Amino acid sequence: MGNSKFGKFIIFGALAGAIVSMFDRSTRNQVAMKSNNLLTGLKFYSKNPDVLKWKLEEKKEKYQSVFERLSGDASYIKEQVEELKTLSPQVKDLVMDTKDAFVESKEEYKSIVSETPVQKSGDEIKK
Repeated sequence: MGNSKFGKFIIFGALAGAIVSMFDRSTRNQVAMKSNNLLTGLKFYSKNPDVLKWKLEEKKEKYQSVFERLSGDASYIKEQVEELKTLSPQVKDLVMDTKDAFVESKEEYKSIVSETPVQKSGDEIKK
């Protein structure tokens, strides 16, 4: 692993890509503009550390509130899943009982329908 050239060649490739990309005028202008903005920001925040501290605190509070909201949502979803897990056996039993009731009713209906029809002749009922 001491003679591994993989990492070196990746770095050389990245540097070569950066150099080749600088041949384009718009890329050079964009890099120069972003560099100037970065330097201006660094100078401003070095002179005004309180502003930097305030902005960082604001971002921290924002991310904390988002995290708290997401964790609350996650716990709510977890509770709902647990409730569904506990209700699933009850619902399954209810469905099975309903199915059994329909099957029994079906058998009763079949036996009623399969009986010979009742004929009336006067006051006497014949089967």
